[in-house]
Amino acid sequence: MDPEVTLLAQSAGATLVTLMATDAWQQVRDGITQLWRRTQPERAETVAAELEAGREDVLAAAAADDQETLDELRLQWQGLVRRLLVARPAAVEELRALLDQLDPGGSAARQIRITQHATASGQARVYQAGRDQHIAER
Repeated sequence: MDPEVTLLAQSAGATLVTLMATDAWQQVRDGITQLWRRTQPERAETVAAELEAGREDVLAAAAADDQETLDELRLQWQGLVRRLLVARPAAVEELRALLDQLDPGGSAARQIRITQHATASGQARVYQAGRDQHIAER
């Protein structure tokens, strides 16, 4: 597997799920649906429906602070995007441009990587009433 495709798919999955819960939702839905219409038109309506259902799941998971579900949704979209890029390598540049448009600084994907690193390392900080407390799982 091409590492560039893998990294781009990871970034796309994180960005899409993060932005599904924001005001950028309409742009996300329209941009991803259009990408599929141009690259795999036979799958475009299915992907549009998955985006709608995924957004509902993201909103519910975010409201419940359900990181496990959010992680699963990121992986789901990562897989869909990776399969698209493997089947249609010409879509790499188009996806990259779309992600740059949706998340210009890449902050959505970076935010997820920081959270995942803190969780995976067992190191995290808890902020409560202005106090910063370092915690580590044992």
